[in-house]
This record gives sequence, structure tokens and C-alpha cells, in this order.
Amino acid sequence: MSSVDRRTFLTGAVLGSAAIVGATTFGGTDPAAAFRRDTSEIAAGAIDPGFAEGRVTSNRNGVLGVRGSDQILHRILVTSATSLWKMDPIPVSQVAVGDGLYARGARLPDGTLAADAVWVNLVNVDADIAAISTARVDLSHNGHRIVAHVVKGKTAVTYRSEPASGDLSKLRVGHHVRVLGLWHPDTNEMSISTLHSMATS
Repeated sequence: MSSVDRRTFLTGAVLGSAAIVGATTFGGTDPAAAFRRDTSEIAAGAIDPGFAEGRVTSNRNGVLGVRGSDQILHRILVTSATSLWKMDPIPVSQVAVGDGLYARGARLPDGTLAADAVWVNLVNVDADIAAISTARVDLSHNGHRIVAHVVKGKTAVTYRSEPASGDLSKLRVGHHVRVLGLWHPDTNEMSISTLHSMATS
């Protein structure tokens, strides 16, 4: 696997080589904000102090212990003002050891990241459709098979510039798609939040 920067989540661990990126609206927060940084204040190549990623090692009293893909250890403070996404908005009690996450917020003097937003197990996969049914879309991604589950009432599909809908009828085996959703840790499965296709028919 080629080397990637620290914002590629859990290199080699998430669905073979899938990366986490912003996916859907997250309450009033855009998950893409997890990857934005003010380049006027942060030197090129420097670590963004308001950003953390990795896998959860502990969850105690609103503080998440996280080991980054670069092996850096983080303490992430979740408060009543923190937005947490895990396909739906969740309380911190539903963040489990072994989950992956991205977090954005502000550093406290002791180095803890006081989180404004936390995205749990959010993944982005560019893949080809290998099989499709009403309940799932099997994907071929860099030689790996990924089972992407359709979640009734939540999964949205977009075709080119059309509005998002729950209609999968235009998808075909062989279509190239980008699928954003929720990774099921330590498996080759995910739940689909949004599936983007350039197909016209």
C-alpha cells in the first residue's frame, strides 16, 4: 500500500484501504469540516492541532482515549456541545472501544482535544459494483470485496446532479461508485449513508 498522509484513516485497517472523509449532513455540521484547516495559521506539512484520528482505546467519563494511525495517543473530551455521528447523532456512551473516528475541536493546555464534532467509523470507498440487491450492494475495491448494506429510510443515492433519493434502480453491475457510510469495525462490511453514481441509466 502506498504511503498516505495522517488524514487517511487507519491505513490498511479500514476495509482494506478505504479512507474516511466527510459524507452526509451531520446535524448542522458538515463532516467535510473534519478535514479543513486554516492554512494561514498552520505551516505547510505541520500537524493540525485541532484535528485527531484513530481507533478508540477507552471511553471514560466523557473522555475518549484514541490511538492515531501514526501511533500518537490522543485524549478527546466530549461535552454537551459536541456533535457525535455514527450514522445518526449519538451520545458518547455509544462510542465503543475499537471504533475509528475523526475529531475536530480545540486543544486545551494539557493537550486534550475539546471536540466540537466527532465522526465515528465514517468511511469513503471508491469501488465498482460487483452485485446488487434491494438490501445490499457488493463492491469491488482494490481487489477486496466489501458488503455495503442498504439502510431503509437512511441510505441515499445520487445520480450525477440529480437530487438524492432512495432509488437504487439505476445502479448496475460494473458501475463505478463512491460510497460513504459507516464501517463495521474489523469486518469487510459497511452501512451506506450516501452512494454517488455517475450513471445515467
